[in-house]
Amino acid sequence: MACCAIISAGAAMAKEAAPMAADLEVEKRMVAISEELRCLVCQNESLSGSHAELAQDLRREIRKMIAEGKTDKEILDFMVDRYGDFVRYRPPMKPTTWLLWGGPFLFLAGGLAALIAFLRRRAKDNAAPALSDEERRRAATLLDQTKP
Repeated sequence: MACCAIISAGAAMAKEAAPMAADLEVEKRMVAISEELRCLVCQNESLSGSHAELAQDLRREIRKMIAEGKTDKEILDFMVDRYGDFVRYRPPMKPTTWLLWGGPFLFLAGGLAALIAFLRRRAKDNAAPALSDEERRRAATLLDQTKP
């Protein structure tokens, strides 16, 4: 009996969530817009894929704005005004986001410069020191003594 209750509870949880909007077109538009936005709690997930409570609230807000007749651009602008450019997966190129766009390249250039400096220093440290004339004569003498 308890086994049946567990199985039926599991089956109920396994159902796929039904769309929240009554209109399928509204839901498709909401998903398309929320794919462009980052979940502010998870930060590594899109707003449409997040299960965070804030993400659910934001999706509800997007549905409401769609029902009010707002365009996709107006909705995205509202989110950026409210949460900043970080909320977008592809923030616009402007002076306040240059570091966001160029930062990875700066880190790459810095890493390459450090690697080149390290390899040059290591090659210089491993190079055999130059021998003076006196040291060469002594080495030649020692080599001649070891020959049969």
